[in-house]
Amino acid sequence: MSALTLWPLELRLAAWATSKAVKAILWLFILAAAGAVLTVLPVPWIAMGLAALTVGTLILIKPQIALYLICFAVPFGSLLSIDLGGISVGVADALVGVALAAWLARAIAFRQPIRWPRMAWPALVFVGAGMLSLLNTQSLSLSAKELAKWIEFLGIMLVVTNLADARQRYVLAACLLLAGVAQFALGAYQFTTRSGPEFFAFGRFLRAYGTFEQPNPFGGYMGLVAPLALALTLYGRNRELPAWLNWMALAGLVAVTAGIAMSGSRGAWLGAAAAIGMVAVLRGRQGQLILLIVVLLAALAGMLGGLDSVPDQIVDRITGFLPLIGGLSTGNDIPGIEVTDANYANLERLAFWQAAADMWSDHLWLGVGIGNYQAAYADYSLPKWRVPLGHAHNYYLNIAAETGLIGLLAYLCFWAVVFWQLVRTALSDRSVAAKAFALGALGVIVHASVHNLVDNLWVHHLFVHVALVLGLTQAQIGVPPDSRSTPQPL
Repeated sequence: MSALTLWPLELRLAAWATSKAVKAILWLFILAAAGAVLTVLPVPWIAMGLAALTVGTLILIKPQIALYLICFAVPFGSLLSIDLGGISVGVADALVGVALAAWLARAIAFRQPIRWPRMAWPALVFVGAGMLSLLNTQSLSLSAKELAKWIEFLGIMLVVTNLADARQRYVLAACLLLAGVAQFALGAYQFTTRSGPEFFAFGRFLRAYGTFEQPNPFGGYMGLVAPLALALTLYGRNRELPAWLNWMALAGLVAVTAGIAMSGSRGAWLGAAAAIGMVAVLRGRQGQLILLIVVLLAALAGMLGGLDSVPDQIVDRITGFLPLIGGLSTGNDIPGIEVTDANYANLERLAFWQAAADMWSDHLWLGVGIGNYQAAYADYSLPKWRVPLGHAHNYYLNIAAETGLIGLLAYLCFWAVVFWQLVRTALSDRSVAAKAFALGALGVIVHASVHNLVDNLWVHHLFVHVALVLGLTQAQIGVPPDSRSTPQPL
């Protein structure tokens, strides 16, 4: 055999040997680097890194896992966060980012069409109005943080709409309920054992606050879980829904309703009452009958003097705000009212409202910049209320102060479109599952809308929970695969 014939074989052998050597050197380098890292980093960091790598790999294989984890990250993700240049990035933010990346990679790799729910367009308009307010902003970092919040909202709604199939929708609903029950369990422990700050005292108990640090967002979260649990419970006799989900919904409803009561949050109480009433009325005769019985029992208890047995703490929480409203209506200004321990919280809230109204008055069209209520507060604070708490404790005044009349109208139109489409679906002849999820989502929107009159629920990633519920509803209804360019109604 000639040398000319053997030459290609020699080249192949040399190339093979070279590639093996390169791979061996590369693996040795990787192992050495990993060993160096393991010797330098603390053990908890290594454990968290391995856990993150494992979870990230699973999410890339099955992106729906990220959605299940987000359900629990909303109430519990605040326990672990990282500060990046003044912006806190929590577990929920990381999971939303990973879910978006995994979904987009999957859509590109398999050339899957993107389903666009119609409610995405008014949400985009609201984001655009917020960006327009940047012309007046004082702090770009605060504006970027607030805009990122609503971009996350849109992103997670699109991910759920496009990824969740029939079985996964039920699993996602179950995760939402389980997360609420877990948070209730923590709140119940705090309530009964008085584990927490003494200024949360509620008679001989303590107002539950869970992992939210404050009772109001805790109660708000409970109120955002309750409508979905109620809707699934009211449709429990229908065989189209899994029996295990019906029982889980009933247990979740009992738990989160107790959580709402334990929070002592007036906003949560008002929002829950409005949401439960809306769900019951739109459910049909069964729901209307239940609501009528509750109202009649309450009226009977009032006539028989049963309401006299209601603890004074609850009565004070409900009626303590009325004298202040009466005083203001007669011309007394907020600084002129004497501050006491009993009226401090109410006066503080009124002072924040006044500051927001003054901001809006001075910046009627574009506001002071989205997310900039806190930055502008020093120029509008009242003498006794110099310290800002981040928002105006009324989201409508807050968004008007930050984005002006343009932003307020865009915000109201956005939720009006969502509300109308959910009502249409709940009253339509679609599947039972579609109507149940739409009815639950409608209750969530009603609770948030009412609660936001006296607080700001778009904190602690509660907006992600709402996006999950809306996406779940859209995914259950389904949209045609050719909806890449044409938005589809609910």
